Amino acid sequence: MNPDDALKLDNQLCFPLYAASREIIKLYHEPLSRIGLTYTQYITMMVLWEEKRISVKALGNRLFLDSGTLTPLLKTLEKQGFITRSRSEEDERVLVVELTKEGAELKKKAANIPMEIGQCIRLSADDAKELYRLLYLILNR
Repeated sequence: MNPDDALKLDNQLCFPLYAASREIIKLYHEPLSRIGLTYTQYITMMVLWEEKRISVKALGNRLFLDSGTLTPLLKTLEKQGFITRSRSEEDERVLVVELTKEGAELKKKAANIPMEIGQCIRLSADDAKELYRLLYLILNR
């Protein structure tokens, strides 16, 4: 590939990844606004619905988010009553996030969101699995 072609937008893998991500996150806006969450808050709650209790560091690693992004997000979720933050009893340097009863109940309100979004994205089950596999190849480089 010559240098001029290397700088064409149509030859960039990063661009369709970026644009597709933005478009999919836009699809989440309406259903998430009904339950009072942003997309980043939603994926945080998904981890907490699964784990119930997790360190901020482990949460950041799981979501590919840094503490500068997580800290204000967690403060907001705590103000909403969905989580608590506290120091670990084993190691006070470790900040732990825990799901509250209200946070656990929010899961019921969110239960239909994946199906709703899935209906907007027209991929076969096989294509979706392959895309998932390829994206995680990139993420886990």
